[in-house]
Amino acid sequence: MNDMSLQHRPARAANEERMAEIILPHQTNGYGTMFGGNVMALMDKAAAIAALRFCRLPVVTASTERIDFRTPIGQGEIVEAFSRVIYVGRSSMVVRVHLFAEHPLIGDRRLCTTGYFSMVAINREGGPAPVVPQLLLLDDEARAEHAIGAEIHAAIAARRSKRTTG
Repeated sequence: MNDMSLQHRPARAANEERMAEIILPHQTNGYGTMFGGNVMALMDKAAAIAALRFCRLPVVTASTERIDFRTPIGQGEIVEAFSRVIYVGRSSMVVRVHLFAEHPLIGDRRLCTTGYFSMVAINREGGPAPVVPQLLLLDDEARAEHAIGAEIHAAIAARRSKRTTG
């Protein structure tokens, strides 16, 4: 696919996707807080949903970027993931995920974890599908997040080129 055909891809804005779940005992460690791996799995699902709904193609996770665990999530709390595609390449997308926890009886909410996921649209053979729509940036927040996504995308590309040349 050449750069000219990339410019003629359909364009759409990315919606903020949401998913919620309650944290059960089997998802926690000996301290009664959610396992980090379970947090990352939940965020990965949220990223996949955002990417899938944006491009309407099968997607896989290519990498995780900048995951920051800010506060623990306790057993019995409600967690809610907010995910959005913030950058689009030829077949890849950078998805931002924010994970909030809420005390179910009081309603206090706090931002617990943030992360960025690189998702790739794939074709029937399992290779990259270079037909991801262009991303419309409708406001200043979308443009600011796009700049972060572009930085992450460039860092991923730099890492990959080091692996092939070094």
